[in-house]
Amino acid sequence: MANSTVLTANSTPREGQIGSDFSELSRRIAEDGLLSRHPFYYTVRFGTVALALAGGVTAFLALGESWLQLIVASALALIFGQLGLAAHDLAHRQVFSRRRPSEIGGLLTANLLLGMSYGWWMNKHTRHHANPNHEEKDPDVAPDILVWSKRQGREAKGIPRFIGRHQAALFFPLLTLEGVNLSFNSFKALRSPSTKRPVVEGALLVVHFAVYFGGLFTVLSPGKALAFIAVHQGLFGVYLGSVFAPNHKGMPMIEEGTRLDFLRRQVITSRNVKGGVLIDALMGGLNYQIEHHLFPSMPTPALGKAQVITERYCAELGIPYHQTGLLASHREALSHLRQVGEPLRGER
Repeated sequence: MANSTVLTANSTPREGQIGSDFSELSRRIAEDGLLSRHPFYYTVRFGTVALALAGGVTAFLALGESWLQLIVASALALIFGQLGLAAHDLAHRQVFSRRRPSEIGGLLTANLLLGMSYGWWMNKHTRHHANPNHEEKDPDVAPDILVWSKRQGREAKGIPRFIGRHQAALFFPLLTLEGVNLSFNSFKALRSPSTKRPVVEGALLVVHFAVYFGGLFTVLSPGKALAFIAVHQGLFGVYLGSVFAPNHKGMPMIEEGTRLDFLRRQVITSRNVKGGVLIDALMGGLNYQIEHHLFPSMPTPALGKAQVITERYCAELGIPYHQTGLLASHREALSHLRQVGEPLRGER
């Protein structure tokens, strides 16, 4: 599948009965019981992350004024990434079927432990799920810093126009700022009407950063504290970005006016990443991105079985189903970034 593919109204696959194809897949998935909750799995997984976080904090306090704290910072970057994945699963109600416990868990995990607004991220992510890779409707492909299509490249102004010329080479360096970007947008969103509980969210964010910065500058000298922040936030951004980037970047973009049913819209714009148990753990199940987009509330342990059913079903219907390795997925994403930045590199 070409990296720079754009689906337009003229390139839409013909469909016999809109919506019926997904209904059949949903029936097969339900028959296998793949939408049932997995409380034991999430108890073990979240418990492991909580213990790792407690261990990281304990190691930080025990080491004190030492450059070895940069090792702790690196470990905490991985732990923070796992907290982000936990917040993601809570937001999709993969853990609890009811809204209230999902929301409480999400606020505590995202705002208090991670320093990211649960409400802001959930609003943004919901819009992404509804229209993945849609040039006008998916906030994840808005040309804020990078450009994701040649049309965006031609129309880019300001920072996206400047960065777009070499965005493939700058992609991973820019990811080091993703943690800071999430926190900045979280505080910014507190003033947005779409934020339902700005006082609660704001208070939890303030507590997080008061403890975070207070602990760092109390235990460490200013120089070591700043180095800790740079390593921790930088690696956290790279890890989180590396988990989410392979899922859609480099897959076909959808233009306004294109008509696709739910099944095709989700499958054609998503990419799965193969790799076994290690990739499953590092990516928190998001390597099964196609199945996750089709069944957002499906618990992580069921995604592997759903993948087999979905791939087989897509083959029956002749729907393109893309799955590749982790390194190949990043190559495809970076190749796409180079292609769509081409109009900008042609300028004098």
